[in-house]
Amino acid sequence: MNTVNPNDSSFYQFASDLVSDQPAEALDAEIAGELAAIGIVKGKAFEPDARMREILTEAAAVGNAIARTLTFRPRTEDGVHYYGEASQWVNGLLAGGYDLMTPPAEVSDTGIGPYPSDGARKLHLRTQFFYFAWGISPAMCMRITNLGSQYLVAAADKEGRTLDGGRHYTVSLPPGIPAARFWSLTAWDNQTRSMLDTPQRFSKVGSQGYPRRAATADPDGSTTVHFAPELPDGVPDGNWIQTTPGREWCVCLRLYSPLQPFFDKSWRPGEIEEVEI
Repeated sequence: MNTVNPNDSSFYQFASDLVSDQPAEALDAEIAGELAAIGIVKGKAFEPDARMREILTEAAAVGNAIARTLTFRPRTEDGVHYYGEASQWVNGLLAGGYDLMTPPAEVSDTGIGPYPSDGARKLHLRTQFFYFAWGISPAMCMRITNLGSQYLVAAADKEGRTLDGGRHYTVSLPPGIPAARFWSLTAWDNQTRSMLDTPQRFSKVGSQGYPRRAATADPDGSTTVHFAPELPDGVPDGNWIQTTPGREWCVCLRLYSPLQPFFDKSWRPGEIEEVEI
């Protein structure tokens, strides 16, 4: 199943096909109205003239550039940098909630502390999330230990440089990775927003031994993960994610049944660092 929407003007034909295929009630009236304004209407052929095609081609390019920038170079003002502006690890769901309007409530032994809503959808966060992913659930951002899951994404190294598939990087995960069930690191292609397409097949490492070997901890209990085109000397296969020269990538740390050290930030992953040759 291909979950990557077109990034060019063919998106509008894609949208027209979707509108034609689905019941009229399937679309929000506001969205249906926006599509109708450019000629995408259920039961009618989408036939833009030359002038409109030129407009739509430019609109698709600009829209894609905006979405890509918000995703891989998120704004500090949007509050997504989980450990502060100096860190590259981001989490938009804890900033906007699963409805991308209000951060999820704080949960403690003394009760639940909801955040007030200003009534505005966080459009930057919505764009960031759905450009990168296509499904969302409250369980992905609840501040409750030992339930659901939590995610951190990084698209740049410690120095703020885009991750290059032709270079060698490492990231250190301190001892006591706060996941009661399991954890994983998955590398994604910035263009397709899908797992890296390499001979390794599964561009992930983690605590599970399937479909690849589980990662091996260092003597001090930390776990070092390597990202490189070839397996570095002396590195266990289960601690290596293969990358592709000429392709930029990002990585997602997933914690299933996250534990308190994640929420209070007493545990945090290291920043991604390039290995100087």
